[in-house]
Amino acid sequence: MKFSTIIILFAIAVNSASAFTIAPQNVGATSTSLRMEELTEGGEPGVDLEEVELPPVRSIWETPDQLPGVVGPLGFFDPLDFAAKADIANLRRYREAEVTHGRVGMLAVLGFLAGEYVEGSSFLWNKGVTGPAIGHLAQVPSLFWILLTVGIGAAESERLTIGWVDPKDVKYSQPGLLRSDYTPGDIGFDPLGLKPTDPEELKIMQTKELQNGRLAMIAAAGFLAQELASQKGILENLGIDAHL
Repeated sequence: MKFSTIIILFAIAVNSASAFTIAPQNVGATSTSLRMEELTEGGEPGVDLEEVELPPVRSIWETPDQLPGVVGPLGFFDPLDFAAKADIANLRRYREAEVTHGRVGMLAVLGFLAGEYVEGSSFLWNKGVTGPAIGHLAQVPSLFWILLTVGIGAAESERLTIGWVDPKDVKYSQPGLLRSDYTPGDIGFDPLGLKPTDPEELKIMQTKELQNGRLAMIAAAGFLAQELASQKGILENLGIDAHL
């Protein structure tokens, strides 16, 4: 009697366990399907659900018109069709270049204004740097150039290590290949913790940075042209008498 009871219980356990067995999937399939069996309260097989076709996962780089930085009224502004002629690797490199140049442009605009605000004072180089900002670099001592070169070299070396695949591991037909897990512009520098965790909020912040960077690049070019033409500083051109 005890032996028969054990056999019956064992059979029930095996039958119940089979309901949780994952059916083998076709490894070569190009789409993902989901098939489930539900059990009723009495343990009887439930409804056999239909297969659900899941859409393939697409990279955001396959739809560049949805990338951060696309805003009205121009929308996706690409009059020379750079995006249409580029593959994903090139698009990611274009975005890396745009973000980096935008950041340099913002620093350049601040440099123009700050440099002309302190020019002729003892704040820098003991009153040895004067005039419009376009002539400041020619007046600074050699020590500044050494520090500038070392600083830029260290920053660029760190950026290359974070974002780029080692050239020895890249095919000759793919120069400047970015790492697959690297987001262009995201070098991990966020000392104030400003980077949002929500994807939508992050996209908004990225768009703001890109827009400010684009404006700064145009502004820096305008500053250069204005000072070359007038031989006056930007603050002086604006009629602002501001000096340290």
